[in-house]
Amino acid sequence: MTPISSGRYRTTVLAGAACALLVTGTALTGCSEDPNEGTNGVGRLSAEQIQSRTQKAAGSVDTVRLHGTVVSSDRTYTLDMRLKAEGGIGSVTAKGETFRLLRVDDELFLKAGAEFWGHEEGQEGQENGESDAAAGKLAEKYVKVPQGDPSYKKFIGFTNKDVLLGGLLTLHGKLATDGHHEQAGVRTIRITGDEGSGGTLDVSLEGTPYPLRLVRAGKAGTLTFSAWGADFPLEKPAKDETLDYGRQLPTS
Repeated sequence: MTPISSGRYRTTVLAGAACALLVTGTALTGCSEDPNEGTNGVGRLSAEQIQSRTQKAAGSVDTVRLHGTVVSSDRTYTLDMRLKAEGGIGSVTAKGETFRLLRVDDELFLKAGAEFWGHEEGQEGQENGESDAAAGKLAEKYVKVPQGDPSYKKFIGFTNKDVLLGGLLTLHGKLATDGHHEQAGVRTIRITGDEGSGGTLDVSLEGTPYPLRLVRAGKAGTLTFSAWGADFPLEKPAKDETLDYGRQLPTS
């Protein structure tokens, strides 16, 4: 074995010492590991470029699952929805009551228990017996929501991928990157708006730069995204599981 000369040894030691002195949290080529090595490369981009890339990625596929909370008009909605261009299916919880939503093209169906229907707006003026009878009839059936009914506009947005993501994936204020993180075992780069007050978004560093986790501005909820591009069945409920009240729901 060829001995290492003393001059070569001193050079090696000095180089190692230089790396130890210079590394201050920033990755230096040859001194510490590059956190973007082996990734899709978006971690090397500016925050504005990352936001643009993830918006394009989200729009490039038809399907996604999102779950988490959305705060709107001082009301918190807990969502677990699967969405595609033709519609969506999943559950929404508000004020402790959970109901299922199903949309196929322009047809919207809502399924909930008697307690939900009994608490719907408009019940105050009805006799208790009439209210209970209507709620019992609606319970645990997919009720077709008429397009002219206020409930249609109220709930259809939860089933529309473009509507939901179009307003969610834009952070507010001055954008900046906020380091490397991990979401459900996937490496991410995080971008923020106004140091977090304008929202934060974790973007995948593996494969396509899909958005994986969003904290909305103004404490307006937190959502996670998964199953990008994974198809799922979407069919109208069977006739014996469906109630159609025509132009307007009896509770509206």
